[in-house]
Amino acid sequence: MSPWNELRALVPAAGKAPDEAACLAAFPVLEHAKTTPQDPRHHGEGDVWTHTLMVLDELLHLTDYRAASREDQETLFFAALLHDVSKHATTVVDPVTGAIGQPGHSRMGAIDARGLLWESGMPFAQREAVCRLIAVHQLPFYAMADLRGPRPPEFIVRQLSCRLSLPVLATLAEADMRGRLCEDSSRLLDNIELFRELAREEGCYGQARAFADAHTRVSYFRGADVHPDYPLFQEPGSRVTVMCGLPASGKDSWVAVHRPGLPVVSFDDARAELGLAHGRNEGMVAHAAVDKAKALLRSRSPFVWNATHLSQSMRDKTLDLLFAYGAEVEIVYLEQSRTELLRRNHRRDTSLSNKSLLGMLRKWEVPVPTEAHRVVYACGKGDSGADQ
Repeated sequence: MSPWNELRALVPAAGKAPDEAACLAAFPVLEHAKTTPQDPRHHGEGDVWTHTLMVLDELLHLTDYRAASREDQETLFFAALLHDVSKHATTVVDPVTGAIGQPGHSRMGAIDARGLLWESGMPFAQREAVCRLIAVHQLPFYAMADLRGPRPPEFIVRQLSCRLSLPVLATLAEADMRGRLCEDSSRLLDNIELFRELAREEGCYGQARAFADAHTRVSYFRGADVHPDYPLFQEPGSRVTVMCGLPASGKDSWVAVHRPGLPVVSFDDARAELGLAHGRNEGMVAHAAVDKAKALLRSRSPFVWNATHLSQSMRDKTLDLLFAYGAEVEIVYLEQSRTELLRRNHRRDTSLSNKSLLGMLRKWEVPVPTEAHRVVYACGKGDSGADQ
């Protein structure tokens, strides 16, 4: 039986209890949850593992879980099991008040879950559904709280609907809230229902919010004062393909096949031209690559930006520059299995060791559909991949 099929066997039928020992054996990192404390105002039940088991129990009894497809049940189960996987690594205790917090645990949890599920062979689309849920699993609690905030509720609902299934997210949030002893659980459960109602009003409860076109969508999510239903005029600019993926995932080969003849901005090429090893004077490497990109953008020339762009912050630097010049941007994300990735890297003429490559997983954030005009996922394929 494959590792992924072994994991799937952990998902019990609706109403049945999960196998606690089997879950811990599959994900030994969850042992830390047993000794990770939580703020008693929000988690009167105590440690993270107790909370996780309560969430799973609530989830498996929810009507929405029972009515979900088997794939969505699997997605929900693993999202619930791993939603607090990084709390142990993000716990801070105020030395004066003793207050307990876990800042950033959702975002880090998505990264940690991605690595764990990648090694198991979980299918890409389903794995990313799990990770996207973990990254935002608390938003339905608070999206309706500040109607005049910098990100009003309708913006949050529209954005999330373009990234994941809102019915699935709401189900996870409800299980998370019911699976705890919390001072204001009734109010927060009401917030989840309001979140659902707003999504229905926006026509995106179960599908992505419709936009007039891709340029209007990406401009809206980047903060432009536009309405989703009315197209925003797009000034002509460079058409740029931004490559994204771990080293040895096949980016150079994809570019050679699908974008032949186009100029390429590449940190690796800049590094080679400067005679620097990987990890040496990266500031000089980045400066050389950015200068080349700016020249192409000024001339409105099409080109490829070929780099790992592995974390959101790394991509933001590139995307901010491209959009500032009015570029039309396509992100192409590539991925290989762990075995294939390490095999390829070992065979490459590179100063990057397999150990260093695996260390990059701590920054591994797969691009989401709202980041560019088009996002393509080509995972273990020789073709152009598929939009998601």
